[in-house]
Amino acid sequence: MSLPKSSFLIAAPSSNSGKTTVTLALLRALRERGLGVQPFKCGPDYIDTIHHATAAGRPGLNLDTFMASEAHMRAVYAHYASRADVSVAEGVMGLFDGADKMKGSSAEIAALLDMPVVLVINAQSMAYSAAPLIYGLKNFYPGIRVVGAIFNFVNTESHYRFLQDACVDAGVEALGYLPKNEALHIPSRHLGLHISVETDYEEIIQRLAEIIPQTVNLDRLLEITSVSYPDENAEILSQQNHLVKTDRKPPNLRITVAYDEAFSFLYHQNIECLRAFGEVQWFSPLKDATLPETDLLYLPGGYPELFARELSGNLPMLESIRSYCGNGGLAYAECGGLMYLGKAITDGRGTSFPMAGVLDCETTLQRSKMTLGYRVMRWEGLEIKGHEFHYSALKEQLMQMPFAQMTNARGVPVDTQFFRVQNTFAGYTHFYWADKPEFIQHLINKTTKNAESQVPKADSLP
Repeated sequence: MSLPKSSFLIAAPSSNSGKTTVTLALLRALRERGLGVQPFKCGPDYIDTIHHATAAGRPGLNLDTFMASEAHMRAVYAHYASRADVSVAEGVMGLFDGADKMKGSSAEIAALLDMPVVLVINAQSMAYSAAPLIYGLKNFYPGIRVVGAIFNFVNTESHYRFLQDACVDAGVEALGYLPKNEALHIPSRHLGLHISVETDYEEIIQRLAEIIPQTVNLDRLLEITSVSYPDENAEILSQQNHLVKTDRKPPNLRITVAYDEAFSFLYHQNIECLRAFGEVQWFSPLKDATLPETDLLYLPGGYPELFARELSGNLPMLESIRSYCGNGGLAYAECGGLMYLGKAITDGRGTSFPMAGVLDCETTLQRSKMTLGYRVMRWEGLEIKGHEFHYSALKEQLMQMPFAQMTNARGVPVDTQFFRVQNTFAGYTHFYWADKPEFIQHLINKTTKNAESQVPKADSLP
């Protein structure tokens, strides 16, 4: 099996340059050419990957060198990219913006995976001044290859000619542009792009795919980002399936994951990791009446505040979850899942909606402020990393004192912690355990007296 025919990373000088718009347009346009297109997202974002999957028809994969090891990132990329014709990674923030200087940046990932970089430049108020900007991005760090540029918000051919001149003098190929078009705008919410039933993402993505070939040279893009590896290397990498491995028979659990409009912030690799512990099944806290038979309940993040009335009104499901957790069932909740397991959610207008009441806390969006950043948790010798992003806050918190140490990327303690009530574990952090399956085993062991460790190995787990 060969590696992708083309591979590139979409990056920009800063956020709000149009990376996601261009990425979605390219994913769908290349897919409609009959190519197998694999999307990736640099960084911890769990919203853009949902849009990527819609555009490409394949799951969006996160590439994050803070939350996971470099070996894991290489294996994730090799495993999924080797099964595609084109691999497209969308960068995070500006090209060199990381948790600590370049650490975790798009540039670091491009260098790690040897992916050529295609710049997206917001040229709305810029012409030939793009030359020094592009030149600086191209030459600042010799470990990456900036090969092309696509310009956003360009409305005339004469404007684009200035930008082409800038590219020639900066030593980067101009690949085309996208005109400003409000009909192609996807509203933002909190972090990244909004996930809402009010927006027809499919229609916008399809329209983008129809427009981009008119002004962007897709053939040339594929030519300058083509990749070629020796057959033996391709074979080695293609065999790095590296799903979670264990020398012992893993536990055969029934793992139940919430997924609907209110709960959708998932890392695909985390779900694949869960499959090593048993069978994964899905349910909707919004629409289903009861939990299926389960041994491990996972409530991921999402937008429960947007569906608080509906969630609160589904009394049979609330009672089913309350009964499961109250009877000692193993449950893990993060961010939106924590909010759902609390006593109530108060929205921005001050309306309070009763929730499951498993946790002695309430969450509120009144007078809310953004909490954002990488997190590191140390718990009884286990260290796991993740990402925290939310506007809600704990309004009332009567839970036990936290039993694990939580810090930011620089080792500074943070206010939001990790809690336990019976066998229910919850916190605001979205942990990335695909490279640390010991975290799941630790949860299992905490509910099993004298449990014999059967930790799957995370050697290059995708």
